[in-house]
Amino acid sequence: MDSFAVREAVLEDAQGISEVLQEIAAAGKRKKRCDVDFAREHYVADPDRIRCSVAVQGEQILGFQSLKWAVENNPYGAPAGWGVIGTHIRPSAARRGVGRALFRATLLAAQESGLSAIDATISPTNAEGLAFYSAMGFVDYRQHDGARCKCFSVTRGREP
Repeated sequence: MDSFAVREAVLEDAQGISEVLQEIAAAGKRKKRCDVDFAREHYVADPDRIRCSVAVQGEQILGFQSLKWAVENNPYGAPAGWGVIGTHIRPSAARRGVGRALFRATLLAAQESGLSAIDATISPTNAEGLAFYSAMGFVDYRQHDGARCKCFSVTRGREP
């Protein structure tokens, strides 16, 4: 397995994050925006951001994970005060431990921020996403609008 590093995202990573999203879209697994402005505004510089981590190999971003505060009336319906997580891995970087490594950094940030729980809202057709979050210790807690929502208890959590 080739090595990679995990670090906190910086503004200059918006292009690489956009490329990750574009590769996911090209594989037919994403229908939302993938442009650099979206990556910057929604992940790297989001005002509700707790942490956005990137997994990098050389100059290439293999994947990223975003952790944000769930604010009142958030689009996921997560309880206010929880965290909301999103994980995006290039299909070409799948099955290399990228998601697990990203979650270690995210869990540390969640603990440092005092979060009690993290919501992962996943399409029921996203088998890889559902399996990933289950493997990290997330459990089903509700369904809505064609999405399965999983919860991770930060205070009770376990090391991935």
